[in-house]
Amino acid sequence: MWPEEDWPDWERPRWGRMLPAIRSPRMDVYEDNGNIVAEAELPGIDPKNIEVEVKDNVLRVEAKTEEKKEEKKKDYYRQEMSRGLFKRVTSLPAEVIAEKAKAEFKEGVLKVVIPKAKARKEKKKGVKIKVKGTETA
Repeated sequence: MWPEEDWPDWERPRWGRMLPAIRSPRMDVYEDNGNIVAEAELPGIDPKNIEVEVKDNVLRVEAKTEEKKEEKKKDYYRQEMSRGLFKRVTSLPAEVIAEKAKAEFKEGVLKVVIPKAKARKEKKKGVKIKVKGTETA
């Protein structure tokens, strides 16, 4: 989550105050042509705000969203902000080759394709995966 010092004073977390919503996106995980495929719904997210990591056959997806609205009229002024965090961690159903994972974001859906390993390998350091996307929030 965002460091407290990045929040305006009036919005910093305090007892009894609301924190940004942490949502768990819906995710399908299935096998297709020797790959493990995970698809997660992340509506309205800018692809550059998505982090994907595969480590020890566990997939982690995290995405941040922030929206600001401002309306000015003659005798009326309104400003709203909303922040949110999508986070999902799931165990993969088979051994995978994390270094060959690919991720793409299209029309609000993140698709991660990870090749299955043919034989059990030693556990290696986690791998962050760059998300290619065509959308912006």
